[in-house]
Amino acid sequence: MTYILLGEGFEEIEALSPCDILRRGGEEVRLVGIGGKIVRGGHGIAVEADLTVEEMKLQEMDLLVLPGGLGGVRSIEQSKPAMAAIRYAAENGKKIGAICAAPTILGKLGLLNGKTAVCYPGMEGELFGAKVQDAAVTTDGAIICGRAAGSATAFGLALLCALRGETAAEQVRKGIVFNG
Repeated sequence: MTYILLGEGFEEIEALSPCDILRRGGEEVRLVGIGGKIVRGGHGIAVEADLTVEEMKLQEMDLLVLPGGLGGVRSIEQSKPAMAAIRYAAENGKKIGAICAAPTILGKLGLLNGKTAVCYPGMEGELFGAKVQDAAVTTDGAIICGRAAGSATAFGLALLCALRGETAAEQVRKGIVFNG
């Protein structure tokens, strides 16, 4: 099960593009609302989540995805259940995907120390010990990071690759005619 956290002000493309790609690849994905099931993104798009953060079943989680957007990141950081889910994922060897501003959450938790990572340009100082790369996406062990909204499709494909392998990701890439 993949859970994608949605906090008020999240970056819509960074949540919905990976959701779509993962579902095309056969993954079970649930959008998880912080503060309720209807969550408004940073560009005013209201999204209905499948469940609230309090309803997550952490033992069923294979992947936890943290979209960016400064409002969404603040919402995640201020949510005890969301932060508990991140810690649970890290402590139990689950995969964690974070894009744009969201890798800073992982940095503050000490989860990027010595790992390769990317984030929104200018926020690299908040990755605390990461080996920052000049790339759209990085994968280091169980942590997959994406740079920004323009990397959302590549990020989604990297998440799918981490869960289902290169063949599944390549099939979806060809199916959506992604050349990035």
